[in-house]
Amino acid sequence: MRIGAHVDPAEPLAEAAARGADLIQFFLTDPQAWTDPKDRADAEAIRTAEIDVYVHAPYRINVASSNNRIRIPSRKLLFSHAAGAAQVGAKGLIVHGGHVEKADGLDAGFDNWRKTFAYAAEQGGFATPVLIENTAGGDNACARRFDNLARLWDAIGDYEVGFCLDTCHAHAGGEDLLDIVDRVKAITGRIDLIHANNSRDGFDSGRDRHDNMTSGEIDPELIVAVIRAAGAPALVETPGGAEGQGADINYLRERLA
Repeated sequence: MRIGAHVDPAEPLAEAAARGADLIQFFLTDPQAWTDPKDRADAEAIRTAEIDVYVHAPYRINVASSNNRIRIPSRKLLFSHAAGAAQVGAKGLIVHGGHVEKADGLDAGFDNWRKTFAYAAEQGGFATPVLIENTAGGDNACARRFDNLARLWDAIGDYEVGFCLDTCHAHAGGEDLLDIVDRVKAITGRIDLIHANNSRDGFDSGRDRHDNMTSGEIDPELIVAVIRAAGAPALVETPGGAEGQGADINYLRERLA
């Protein structure tokens, strides 16, 4: 079972070594900016390293939105980050499920996702596989509640799209971790990556605040069970830098051995 961490993008390989990580995830740009990624001088080194690489798309991206000033730049940014992720040999580009402005706009939001993947298919597909991640908050979110996730997958499931399951987001979003792998796979047919995070806040809080394995509101053995049941690579997006994340990686490795 390959276990890793989300790391600072400046020197991701050094960050991986400091944590003893099998895989890493990082941003290609400021996650809060509408910025296309630039070529990296270390792209070949990252691409040929023995660790697996994932890229997280900017938080700004929301292709579900009915607002043209958000949706259209979001699509362009998703494409540019998929291309940037391909340059570093990423196995997946993780993007949040997004949201709509009003509850009665969810159908349009799901269709906007469909149009995004349909357009990508016409262009030969995304340069890097896109993994949609469940989110923690928002009553009008496309991928917080799993009833909405099922509606999203009805719209996009025929395209090449993967899924990233975040344990903190699920807990804070009001989805029980006990049987979550079976429920997700019944909807998506797959789990490509686990974001193995504990939560600083309670069940169904709607708050996206990660915590270390043994410090949060989730029983850490439940997180271990999710990874084991999913059979997917996992990475932590937890606080504490190399020390805190390294401890979380070791905790997971020992229990998954």
